[in-house]
Amino acid sequence: MNELALKYGCNPNQKPSRIYMEDGSDLPVTVLNGKPGYINFLDALNSIQLVKELKAACGLPAAASFKHVSPAGAALGLPLTDVERKMYHIAPDMELSPLANAYARARGADRMSSFGDWIALSDICDVPTAKLIQHEVSDGIIAPGYEPEALTILSGKKKGNYNVVAIDPAYKPAPIEHKQVYGITFEQGRNELVINADTMLNNWVTENKDVTEEQKRDLVIALITLKYTQSNSVCYTYHGQTIGVGAGQQSRIHCTRLAGQKADNWQLRHMGKVLNLPFRDDVAKPNRDNAIDVYIGDTPEDVIGDDVWAETFTEQPAPLTAEEKKEYLSKVTGVCLGSDAFFPFGDNIERARRSGVTAIVQPGGSIRDQQVIDTCNKYGIAMAFCGLRLFHH
Repeated sequence: MNELALKYGCNPNQKPSRIYMEDGSDLPVTVLNGKPGYINFLDALNSIQLVKELKAACGLPAAASFKHVSPAGAALGLPLTDVERKMYHIAPDMELSPLANAYARARGADRMSSFGDWIALSDICDVPTAKLIQHEVSDGIIAPGYEPEALTILSGKKKGNYNVVAIDPAYKPAPIEHKQVYGITFEQGRNELVINADTMLNNWVTENKDVTEEQKRDLVIALITLKYTQSNSVCYTYHGQTIGVGAGQQSRIHCTRLAGQKADNWQLRHMGKVLNLPFRDDVAKPNRDNAIDVYIGDTPEDVIGDDVWAETFTEQPAPLTAEEKKEYLSKVTGVCLGSDAFFPFGDNIERARRSGVTAIVQPGGSIRDQQVIDTCNKYGIAMAFCGLRLFHH
């Protein structure tokens, strides 16, 4: 099939809409269930590239959770701890394959942003992964294939309307790509940059050059994630997954702050006070995620105040104080950070340090590179210049 008609484009007033192959060849994607839309396919085709590259670079199954053409989370298929299972609302005895672990981590990185996500999997979707997805609010999924039972499970979501897309794993796009803006056609070579430790982590510019293999892996995850994130963007990673992505900000310090706040929230969700919030049994997972986000934020009274707590909890929770949060976050370390372009000021390093960052990769090339290096040296942070920008629009 050479083309697929869509209901409409980005908005209902944008008609007609379709995806098609200009060279007359068959589309590399097959819709197995549902009716994906224009934005769905933008998410699908960006996210599948990300997970394919993550697996190639790291050698493990990978998953991504996409919203509005940027990743809310991306992760490798490393086992979950008992605490992470509880954070992600996964039963202690639920069977999880490596691929299921990857999606649980990708979804769990920023569950607020992942609500109604598009999922990408690097491998054939198996039953454990499908069962995990079955109970999440999601718009659709793309993968190189599906086990028969997994396809049955997924096709039953959203009253049978869940979007399930398969992509030919052998598909290779043309080396030149085009898009139109305001009737004018843009042309450029595809970004085929190979990202791995050998290509990106050779030029350590700080006094501290002592970086573990796990940190190198996490820096690679950050760079590959940034390659498919709307710029400007900054990405925090930890233990094989993203924990904070700051996408599409005009100012780099705002990227660093936004992503840093998300990373801090992910860390705070490990706290006993948060893990053991006394939720009512009838409170659904999305409402729990929202309540947790508010509880660890600046206005906890919105969910634990005298007049509202009973709507969500069986008893009124004690507040999580600013002092408790600061004390907990002060002990966080080993976090990695990637940036899709150079840091123009040392303030980005100052902010990253407060989220436990100890290793950074960025292109370099600012007239203030030395100031940024000096700030890293001040805190013993290791930083590499990869030398190449990773803008994505």
